Amino acid sequence: MSFCVEFDQVSKSFTPGTRVLDEVSLSLPEGLTTAVVGESGSGKTTLLQLVNAVLWPDQGQVRVFGKPIPEDLVAHRRAIGYSVQGAGLFPHLTNLENVQLLARLEGWSSQQMHDRFDELRQQMELDTDVADRYPQELSGGQQQRIGLCRALMLRPRMLLLDEPFSAVDPITRVGIYERFQEVQRLEGVSTLLVTHDMREAVKLASYLVIVRSGRIEQAGTTSHVLQEPGSDYVANLLAQQL
Repeated sequence: MSFCVEFDQVSKSFTPGTRVLDEVSLSLPEGLTTAVVGESGSGKTTLLQLVNAVLWPDQGQVRVFGKPIPEDLVAHRRAIGYSVQGAGLFPHLTNLENVQLLARLEGWSSQQMHDRFDELRQQMELDTDVADRYPQELSGGQQQRIGLCRALMLRPRMLLLDEPFSAVDPITRVGIYERFQEVQRLEGVSTLLVTHDMREAVKLASYLVIVRSGRIEQAGTTSHVLQEPGSDYVANLLAQQL
């Protein structure tokens, strides 16, 4: 099996004596969606930020597609799409300008940007008129779809999603889930999804990682974790949320 991310004895602290991550060793499969599930403060978002080199480990090593994180962080980050809760769109830019921003910085031609935006727009089932509108003119669900378009614009090998759907109402969320699953199938991008919602994790992910107090409580295929919880904590988590 090929891995998109490997954590090797990784630890991270923000205050002396308190480890947010405590000697984490973990390998995540390439080409699939992995959901990292845990309570607030468990360290799940820190794992995500280490992949994107927003943070650096105090000890241990993070490898992305088999290689340590390089010194050229611009190239590293542009090979990774990133989407957060609330989409994080720039309100003074049109939706088209938001999505095409990094492609423009990369020197893509107008035709290339147009074609890629139109491809993603169709995959996300967005109307053509969203391009010239501003984020605040869209619903929350539409904004989140535009955010995913922006994250996927450069055809990244990896997609990092930090609670991207939690601010969207449950009915709208179902439609976004369907669009995300279709895009993931078409793009084949390795995806790391951070969520506190076990239902969301089970629906979207082929691989689950349960984080508790900075340690990996269990990691495995979704079906294996559901069938054989590795601890009382995991069993209780599944029982409470499913």
